[in-house]
Amino acid sequence: MAHLVEVAFKGNRKEFYAWSADDPPAVGAAVIVEGDRGEDLGRVHATGALAAKRYAGVAHGALALVVDGAPAGVASGEAAPSKRVLRAATAEELARAGELPALDEDARRTAIARVRAHGLAMKLTDAEWQWDRRKLTLYFTAEKRVDFRALVRDLAAIFRARIELKQIGVRDEAKRLTGVGRCGREYCSATWLPELRPVNLTVAKDQRLSLNPTQISGACGRLMCSLRYEHEFYVQQRKRFPKEGRVLATAHGEEKVVATDIFRERVTLRGLDGETRVVPLDELRREVADASSAPAPEHVSTAAGAAPDGPAMSDVVVSDVVVSDVVVSDVVVSDVVVSDVVVSDVVVSDVVVSDVAATEVVPSDVVVQVAAATVTTIEVADVDVATPAAETPAAEAAPAPPGGDAPANEAGPARRRGRRGGRRGRGGP
Repeated sequence: MAHLVEVAFKGNRKEFYAWSADDPPAVGAAVIVEGDRGEDLGRVHATGALAAKRYAGVAHGALALVVDGAPAGVASGEAAPSKRVLRAATAEELARAGELPALDEDARRTAIARVRAHGLAMKLTDAEWQWDRRKLTLYFTAEKRVDFRALVRDLAAIFRARIELKQIGVRDEAKRLTGVGRCGREYCSATWLPELRPVNLTVAKDQRLSLNPTQISGACGRLMCSLRYEHEFYVQQRKRFPKEGRVLATAHGEEKVVATDIFRERVTLRGLDGETRVVPLDELRREVADASSAPAPEHVSTAAGAAPDGPAMSDVVVSDVVVSDVVVSDVVVSDVVVSDVVVSDVVVSDVVVSDVAATEVVPSDVVVQVAAATVTTIEVADVDVATPAAETPAAEAAPAPPGGDAPANEAGPARRRGRRGGRRGRGGP
């Protein structure tokens, strides 16, 4: 049965191959593998379950699809390595491979000189000869697209081999050249990280890290790959906490979430009076559940009798009522008789009443007592009061004063018309 083998090459380049022998090779053993139009030499980096785990974390778009006879660790029908390990390397083959580092450095220096001669805006990073010396790969970085066709022809004439120029990013450059990070260890990309996943500022914001680029960037100048290691933990933990700025109904009334501590599982709340308190997450959940399950307060009202045309409210006493931020819209009141109402200690604040229509209101024996009342910011808009169906006799509506004079509200307009008429008369011819 074939085995899945991960083989490492120069510059921390790793690829997966299929080993057809019964027993997989030992880790660190030198092997000859299928190369690009030839053979290459590398060392075994991982086998078995570790190789299968690392293989599952890389992209398989460029690998062949094997339906039957897939290597161990690769399920049937999934993408499997298209290249094979040919054999274990011999001592002579290892000696020949020992000459390649010097040849790589000479090829790099020669290529740098030719790049300058052609005046190309590119930085040549590394050169790598294939083990059989049939192919030379040159790695470079550039800010823009580079037309290096003339350079390739020039290098092919110099080295008498197949030339491949591969543009890489700054993170891949750090991976090939390796180095020591701020943690004091070798770069993760150069040691164990199988794939360079993208990292953006959202990852740093979710972890509440400093957004200063000098503190969260690596040697390559990009955001550190390690920012992704714990990102999933932060995302899952924050789902258990209420969002900052949310208002919750707790045992202390309405409180606003100021901050959350996902490590100690605590929530900082601030009440309407400005006082803050720190509550464990479990206790906060209990308070919110108790507040939501508590019954809503009922309005105090007592009805005695009813008018022939509608309900009546009599002997109602309302005390210590505080109304705040009330918006009443589209209210229609009809056929209401209100009697003997006593209201005391009422504070009404920020009340907006709009589109109210009242019809057939019959006030009878209304006694309203208001004590210590404070009314602020009341806006009333679009109020329509309709004329009652049965008009009240004039004698009952407004008794005539002694002397037979007309009521003041009727005599006033007449007198004003007379004065205006007199002024017009004096101004005539």
